[in-house]
Amino acid sequence: MERYSRQILFSPIGEKGQRTLQYKHALIVGAGALGSANADMLTRAGVGRLTIVDRDYVDWTNLQRQTLYSEEDAEKGWPKAVAAKRRLTAVNRDVHVEALVMDVQDESFTSLFEQQIDIMIDGTDNFETRFLLNDLSQKYRIPWIYGACVGSYGLSFTIIPEETPCFRCFVNHLPSYHLTCDNVGIISSVVQMVAAYQTTEALKILVGDVAKIRRSLVMFDVWQNEHRFLRVDKLKNEHCPSCGRDRTYPALHREKAKMSVLCGRDTVQIRHGHPFRITEMMEHMKTSGQQVHGNEYLLMTQLEGHRVVLFADGRMLVHGTKDVTFARSLYQKYFS
Repeated sequence: MERYSRQILFSPIGEKGQRTLQYKHALIVGAGALGSANADMLTRAGVGRLTIVDRDYVDWTNLQRQTLYSEEDAEKGWPKAVAAKRRLTAVNRDVHVEALVMDVQDESFTSLFEQQIDIMIDGTDNFETRFLLNDLSQKYRIPWIYGACVGSYGLSFTIIPEETPCFRCFVNHLPSYHLTCDNVGIISSVVQMVAAYQTTEALKILVGDVAKIRRSLVMFDVWQNEHRFLRVDKLKNEHCPSCGRDRTYPALHREKAKMSVLCGRDTVQIRHGHPFRITEMMEHMKTSGQQVHGNEYLLMTQLEGHRVVLFADGRMLVHGTKDVTFARSLYQKYFS
């Protein structure tokens, strides 16, 4: 327990809380900027088990704000979940870290909820995924902590099933903006600030200090020196299909799209439906003279002027386009 001595001295956690953390399980969805910052802090805090789910790989543009990753991770194109696990295990070998390279829309993601999960952390970048997390949270009674940031603006809210409004209740009351890191950028300090709020709320829940859970939506702009806390209790909707009296969990029944444009990116994702044999495909493509590199989780190549990435779980990313028809034609021409 010596490594946690300063945290134990913090009386709201203390030795009892520290020992409690060793038996808790946190699910972090998305290992980008927010996900990696939360994973780092929770690992250092001594949370016993972390499951990290992410569909992407480390890119050079990530290194400015995604604190778990190195230049080597970007050079080798390691999946973010895998690179995160390697780094976190080096930080605290007593924490069990599970890395899952998958899209949350895959059926195997929902099977995770058959096990005990004590908290979910939002490290995603789109509303579709958050609606799914929200419905899973409500169905399985798992608290989750929403977080978002872009530019110098950030916000966070802690969602407790049966107590607080759910994400679907208050999302229509969020500031109406359609900005992403890809069109207005982001500074790393706002990431750390949102993650600090998320991790702190997670620790309160995990050690059982429920009286101190923040019941307001926090919104701030670190560049403009603005900071607000908004009470949202009255937004809880008894007719909400996710948390109301006659809930139907609509996000859990939505048909999974085989092709989609990734939020805020000139990238189309295609779901193959069956795993790719990455090693065999790499050897075959090299033999045919195709320039290709990667690892056991994914391969990268250039096709008709576009960077194409194939994942072992059966997904294909076509970068540099939002044209679903074109992306489909590449898939059918080279991989169907």
